[in-house]
Amino acid sequence: MSKTTEYILKPSEEDAIIEAIKKAELKTSGEIRIHIEKKANGDAYKRALEVFHLLKMNQTQLRNGVLIYLAVEDKTFAICGDKGINDVVPDDFWDTTKNLMETHFKSGRFKEGLIAGIDKSGEQLATYFPWQKDDENELPNTISKG
Repeated sequence: MSKTTEYILKPSEEDAIIEAIKKAELKTSGEIRIHIEKKANGDAYKRALEVFHLLKMNQTQLRNGVLIYLAVEDKTFAICGDKGINDVVPDDFWDTTKNLMETHFKSGRFKEGLIAGIDKSGEQLATYFPWQKDDENELPNTISKG
């Protein structure tokens, strides 16, 4: 990830990622967010946890939020799931999801990598937290940037 935050994704690619989030969330009560910033200023996972709380992802009713965090200049990323989803997915789920995304990122295909992570996370969320008729979208589907 050698580009700055502003140029890692084109506006049309951001739109495609937001659509992937919306599509995934149609099947689940879970919430998926993407956050992109220049530097993690340390461990990417620790920073992702901070952002997770700043974005209030820990306040969903079923504790089933997922954050995909990218630190562009550090060339690193992390995935955080809240307690509800972490308690039910296989132990290696986040690592296998990260590996899938990384194959795209190494080729400079950031949109495809993010969508792959969203799709895989969405499948698990739909399995364990299927959409109910009274579900509300608890968090915005936008890409946040720091």
